[in-house]
Amino acid sequence: MIKGHFQAGINTVGEGDLFWDLADIFAASADYDPDKGWIEYYLKPGISFEYGLPDDANLYGKVSIVASYTQNNDAYDFGDNGRVTLEEGYLGYFRQFNEAWEIDVSAGPREARFGTGMLIANGGSSGFDRGALKFGPRKAWDMAVLARLGFEDWMSTAFYLDPNEIPDTDNKNRLAGYDLRYNSPAGGYVGGTYAYVLNSDNAYPKAAPGGIGPPTVIPGAREGLNVINLYARTNPIASEYGSSFVSVDAAWEWNSNYAMQAWAGRFQAGHTWTQRPWTPSLTYTYKTFSGDDPKTQRQERFDPLYYDGSPSTWATGSKSSMTFINSNVQAQELAMSVKPTVKDTWTLRYAHIRANELRSPIQFGQATRFEIAGGDNIVAGVTDPHLADDFFLEYNRIINPNTFLNLGVSASIPGTGLDQAAGRDLPVWYGGFVNVVINY
Repeated sequence: MIKGHFQAGINTVGEGDLFWDLADIFAASADYDPDKGWIEYYLKPGISFEYGLPDDANLYGKVSIVASYTQNNDAYDFGDNGRVTLEEGYLGYFRQFNEAWEIDVSAGPREARFGTGMLIANGGSSGFDRGALKFGPRKAWDMAVLARLGFEDWMSTAFYLDPNEIPDTDNKNRLAGYDLRYNSPAGGYVGGTYAYVLNSDNAYPKAAPGGIGPPTVIPGAREGLNVINLYARTNPIASEYGSSFVSVDAAWEWNSNYAMQAWAGRFQAGHTWTQRPWTPSLTYTYKTFSGDDPKTQRQERFDPLYYDGSPSTWATGSKSSMTFINSNVQAQELAMSVKPTVKDTWTLRYAHIRANELRSPIQFGQATRFEIAGGDNIVAGVTDPHLADDFFLEYNRIINPNTFLNLGVSASIPGTGLDQAAGRDLPVWYGGFVNVVINY
């Protein structure tokens, strides 16, 4: 069986006082314009096949490309450019032995994620020379070798991953590991992932002793990283008031080459009033990622690797997620949704974002580049933990089974930590977008 696939999108974005206008203070010579508007486009055609073999086995595969473009300069001052790149190109073999056992082996560029997307989810890089920064249409790893063994509701996966990095910032990352997961038939799950970074040129910042002075940048510090990620979510908890859930995530990191001890976690609880008009829901999230303690010689900065950066998963804030990666930050978040019709959803998100360690690196590796406006003062940390409060109102409309409209407005109010770093009251960073995606 051969099947065609097609996805396309157009996104119009407007931003004001980008990065709280910090470039005017810390990078005045760059002449950075904090007010921008741009349009992103992408096309993603592909073809897949499945061929039946004896003994309840199948050979399968998929090939797809991404063509993306940004018109006018985006938030990182890149625009009027784009690229056509291979997205997927894998072959696989699947066999069902009986009702309980199955194996699935594949190799080639493809998407792969583990757990809730806390660390291993987004294998492709977009933006900059490739265009489509906000859309981020590239998700597949440049090479993914997956060997899965399933037994009833259990799935174990051994993996080798090579991320699809932008060529001129390719840090030659390679990682391998193992994931074990149990999926409850009722909807919950529990599992764990271990990963080891085989090779990397990625640098880490090390806080100056006592936090006095700029951080030290340690090249190649990611190589040798070990990480364990445990994750779980309850089955839906039904009551006369609706349905609830609770989920937890935890991660620990250490390095085989030097002293490192980092950690992260998330607690999430939500409730949906299934019997009420508009089916309202409320979700509370607390998440925290360790920062480097300037009082120790050890490295404590959490490395978020290739996390899912969408607002409903692991983005920390809306605007702030473009500046603060999931390291040395903590956040309390609320998401409230209503569905006036089966095709319409309104969601309001709020995030209160703070630093875990004062005088310790916060903004680092932003968008995988170091020369972004914002300056060394933020890289060196803050003296007050309050970073920002983000608000995001989003509307989703299912136009038809293959066409989706998404629009939103958002604002980030800078906290005391940023104001003090800048030496003045900073403006509110605001913006909005409208996009349409077609998916066949």
